[in-house]
Parts: sequence; C-alpha cells; structure tokens
Amino acid sequence: MTNVFDDPRITAVGLLFEAHAGLSARFNAQLEEHDLSAVEFEVITRLARSPGNQLRMTDLAAQTSLSTSGVTRVVDRMERDGLLTRRACPNDRRSSYAVVTAAGMQRLNETLPGHLQMIEQWFTGQLDPEALTALLDGLRRVRDAAHPCATAGSDDTTFAQETATEQP
Repeated sequence: MTNVFDDPRITAVGLLFEAHAGLSARFNAQLEEHDLSAVEFEVITRLARSPGNQLRMTDLAAQTSLSTSGVTRVVDRMERDGLLTRRACPNDRRSSYAVVTAAGMQRLNETLPGHLQMIEQWFTGQLDPEALTALLDGLRRVRDAAHPCATAGSDDTTFAQETATEQP
C-alpha cells in the first residue's frame, strides 16, 4: 500500500516552506541590525528596483503579500521614518505613488552588502549556476501562476507615459 504522505508534491512544498523559514530567520536578524523589518525591506527593495524608484500604491500591494490597507500602514510608517514619500499620480487623482527618498536609498545601500552576503552563503551559493538558472525559471513560473500580479507596475512604459505628461 502506498503512503500518501510520500507524495513528491508534499515533499516539494514542505522543502519550500522549510527553506523559506530558515532563510527568513537568518535574513530577519540581519535586517533588524539595520532597523528594517522584512516587510519594510521588501517594500523599499521593490521600489528601488522599479522605474523612478516608485510604484503606485495599488501596484505595490499587488507585488507584495500585503493588502492595500497593509501597504498604506507600512508606507505611513516608512514615510514617518523618512525612508519613503508619497507623490500624487499625474494621470489619476485617486492614485498615489510610494517613492524611495534619499534616506531610504542610503538605508538600503547600508543593508544590501550584508544581505547579499547572506543570500550567497545560505541560498544561491548552495547551487551551481545551472541549478540556480533552473530554480529561477521554476520559481518564476510558479510565481506567475500563483501570484500573477507580482510584477504589476514594474515596466518602464507606465513610468515613461506618466512622467511625459508632467509639467517641468
């Protein structure tokens, strides 16, 4: 008789959760040294990697695991800390952008070297280049299926169109 718990699908998800938990614990400790939570680091990194270092609040919510009200609370807190600011959307009065400030970029630049070192030590350095390429491809396919809005607002087209309509 086959044991249903020996199913490789259960093993795959279990390993993913175990790896995530282990990496999160290590990363959280390092981020705390720089006075950032994991959510704040995710937000500021996503903004820094976006055109103009900004995203619409709705796109930021779509790219993260946060609800729109959750993003609002995080951005409020980070704005109070001087790491982000809000900017009105020139084409839609109902929308606003979260934008990384110079202080936010400085905090990110101070945090990244240690974070990248940890990523290399505990994650990417565990894989040879071919395995890393395969993993990235697989993770993108799973992400796109499970979280299709994860790249919302991340293309240069929207940024270029909106900044072209702004007055100097």
